[in-house]
Amino acid sequence: MSPLRFYYREGCHLCDDMLQELKRLQTEWRFELIEIDIDRYPEFRDSYHTRIPLLEDNQGRCLSEYFLDQASLLSYLQGA
Repeated sequence: MSPLRFYYREGCHLCDDMLQELKRLQTEWRFELIEIDIDRYPEFRDSYHTRIPLLEDNQGRCLSEYFLDQASLLSYLQGA
């Protein structure tokens, strides 16, 4: 399975909450997660400035935005 991309910003409480949930699910589902701090990359900051936290699959499809959509993530992980 290709890694998922998690876009976040330091100091963002919604980002911290989603990351905590993702880490918990990661132990059970064993998916790879790439964490991208949008403030380190101008192209991501411009694109995701108001959309964080955001979780994308390897094709750039949004699986969750602002809050973790656990049903969407589990559906993706199960191959649906």
